[in-house]
Amino acid sequence: MKVIAASDLRANLANVFDAIEDDAEDLIVTRSGHEPLVVMLKRDYDAWRETEYLSRGANGRELRRRAAEMESGERIVRDVIDPEATE
Repeated sequence: MKVIAASDLRANLANVFDAIEDDAEDLIVTRSGHEPLVVMLKRDYDAWRETEYLSRGANGRELRRRAAEMESGERIVRDVIDPEATE
């Protein structure tokens, strides 16, 4: 993850945004006396938020339980069979 000062971001805004879009890499923006900020692609933000949502509450507990079952060998992984491919 790249880091840039707010003043440098202001001076190079279009180029920095192009680099974020081209590289799909998040950017940390620092400002003196303030918390750092993160700039990222909207699609990456949306994916992060969805993952965060699914990791909470009952969904998260169920996902963690099933992952633990898979890791312990309690569940058997099977390939999905395409019914059209067997005809």
